[in-house]
Amino acid sequence: MSTLTGKTALVTASSRGIGRAIAERLGADGANVVVNYQSNGDAAAQVVAAVEAAGSKAVAVAADMGDPAAIGNLYDQAVAAFGGVDIVVNNHAYIEFGGFDQLSLESYDKIFAVTARGTFVSMQHAARVLPDGGRIINISAGGTVAAGAGGSAYHGAKAAVQQFTTTASKELGHRGITVNAVLPGTTRTDGLIIPPQMVEQLVAQTSLGRLGEPEDIAAVVAFLAGPDGRWMTGQLVRAGGGLI
Repeated sequence: MSTLTGKTALVTASSRGIGRAIAERLGADGANVVVNYQSNGDAAAQVVAAVEAAGSKAVAVAADMGDPAAIGNLYDQAVAAFGGVDIVVNNHAYIEFGGFDQLSLESYDKIFAVTARGTFVSMQHAARVLPDGGRIINISAGGTVAAGAGGSAYHGAKAAVQQFTTTASKELGHRGITVNAVLPGTTRTDGLIIPPQMVEQLVAQTSLGRLGEPEDIAAVVAFLAGPDGRWMTGQLVRAGGGLI
């Protein structure tokens, strides 16, 4: 069912992994899709092709989400391509793990510049371009709930994203714009670099007995982006199969 026909979705960091699954799902649901990528244009082109094969339109736009000027250009190109934006999914992040007493300030600054500030700037642009009834969906991290060693800066940046989410939901609610965050549990992507024995432990701790797949997260995003998600805002939605 094409629940998003006539809508345009901008999905950041959507050339691979969870972002790709979200872009392809929203396209399958009828939305035009702006596929954002930083450097892998070939991968972004594959996502565009998949969206178009499903019957929707798509464009790929390069933008470094740690660069405020590039974020502004991303929105300008999205509006130029489709006349506006109705749904924004902030999926981007810079991920680096390290002990609390070992992570360099340079790494800390980059994590927060991309993950927290980049989302804040994107949300500012979204608030300006979205029509009444629009959607902002931020992808956070299950580690903000069940933090593990080595993730202090990354999970701290994602916690900031969650605060942006709840605050913006109050500020934009009078326009019918919903703002929610999705917190994925451990999800099988090419960026998942944990040893097999840890995978087994995580599966054992997950109520549904398996790792998450990118399509699982995309389905939650599609619900929040669609008409059935109209009464949910300011929520931090745990999507971890019972792990979180």
